[in-house]
Amino acid sequence: MRQVFHPKTNIWSKVSILAAVGFAAFLGWVVVTISWSGYVTGQHLTRDQPVQFSHAHHVGSMGIDCRYCHTTVEESAFANIPPTKTCMNCHSQIWANAPILEPVRASFRENRPLEWWRVHDLPDFVYFNHSIHVAKGVGCATCHGAVDKMPLMYQENSLQMSWCLDCHRNPAKFVRPKDQVFNMAYQRPADDPGIGERLVKEYKIAGPDQLTSCSTCHR
Repeated sequence: MRQVFHPKTNIWSKVSILAAVGFAAFLGWVVVTISWSGYVTGQHLTRDQPVQFSHAHHVGSMGIDCRYCHTTVEESAFANIPPTKTCMNCHSQIWANAPILEPVRASFRENRPLEWWRVHDLPDFVYFNHSIHVAKGVGCATCHGAVDKMPLMYQENSLQMSWCLDCHRNPAKFVRPKDQVFNMAYQRPADDPGIGERLVKEYKIAGPDQLTSCSTCHR
């Protein structure tokens, strides 16, 4: 009986299937890689600001506490951007005529707030409360990174849901004593391996079932 298909048709069909599967896998890898890149997450990218404010100088070198500028972080869902008056408390006396600070002086003279670009910008469908995290012993550096070493502020972590869930699934790994929340140099004591679990109980932090419930962060 005469063959309908060429003898090598079976080989080519297998090669075609393997190629299609390989291409789909490659395409999936490209999509995942792009979705985790800084171009999508904003991670490690600096923004042009009205004043090139250096956390490395103010926090790292001068030792200014986070709460001096972000005054509402312990009692509000939002960590406020400080008003120009806060800047002028020091800069009316220090670097009072520095050209780089002219936008600050102009803002103060004209009673017009500086327009800062938000660095850590969560989607509107995500509910995040700073005061709750501070009260439960989550340090500033846990989310924002070592800002005391950042000449220009940038987003240290991806802020994607999987990153948030790492902590919500195992908060004992991340919490610290409340008096160390604003300490950028905090290191867990090596001789106290159970401190995390102890703090979770002391702060009455909910279990993973509640912390990973959709309604906890999406309201």
